[in-house]
Amino acid sequence: MAGKAYALLGPTASGKSSMALELAARVPAEIVSMDSAQVYRGLDIGTAKPSATERAAVRHHLIDVIDPDRSYSTGRWRTDAIRTVLEVLGRGKVPLIVGGTMLYYRALVGGLDALPQADAEVRAAINAEALERGWPALHAELARVDPKSARRIPAGDTQRIQRALEVFRITGRPLSSLQGQTAPALPFALKAFALIPQDREALARRIAERFDAMLAAGFVDEVRTLRKRFQLTPGMPSMRAVGYRQVWQHLEGELSEAEMREQAVAATRQLAKRQLTWLRSFRDLAPAERLGHSFL
Repeated sequence: MAGKAYALLGPTASGKSSMALELAARVPAEIVSMDSAQVYRGLDIGTAKPSATERAAVRHHLIDVIDPDRSYSTGRWRTDAIRTVLEVLGRGKVPLIVGGTMLYYRALVGGLDALPQADAEVRAAINAEALERGWPALHAELARVDPKSARRIPAGDTQRIQRALEVFRITGRPLSSLQGQTAPALPFALKAFALIPQDREALARRIAERFDAMLAAGFVDEVRTLRKRFQLTPGMPSMRAVGYRQVWQHLEGELSEAEMREQAVAATRQLAKRQLTWLRSFRDLAPAERLGHSFL
């Protein structure tokens, strides 16, 4: 066993990054991002990416890994994260994995299922059907071919519906039948902590306030610039991130500024709700308040 790493999980806007930076100021830690949107270059404001000053003070990893017109898989993150943690340990530093992409954490500790790689043509066909028939109809189709996954995936979670149908169309087998393989043990010890806000209304207020701050910082201009620099489409993973999807619709004239804000805040609240559901499903998560004592 190479050493010990720590993970800090929590819903969006819960204060994970601030806590991690405070801890890293007290111990020789390096932060490994566990955020599926921060991997994209140029997605800065809308992902609450750490500032240049913060990144100068504490070394961060797995941020700005790839351009936003490319795809970055959970499997690639797991490989990159394990390699990075081992490199941090090799430097005699403490690896602190921080983020809210719960699928990444599940893959890290539980491994990856024997699932096919994404297929652009199949996804494009599913998206075209969704435009014509609507996502509720596709969720109903999923219920016919993979009832177990349909029961687990909310009717409004279009990304997971798309993936489940994609897997079925590629393999002819339900997604649920391909999941659950045992993972090889990590080459380091890992202790995970959860930052779970007790006041949900306060979290909802912070989400709204943070999005307003993003707008004031130039979020719309950021997306406008990205659209000019890269050959982006609304179906790309980077542009499907919460906030970016709604700003894209605003720039397309589909949403007014007020509608964009309202829908983005609502989508972020739903994201936080899903993240909390994930957290409740994970075992052996210690309260975040104990993380500092583990370091010292």
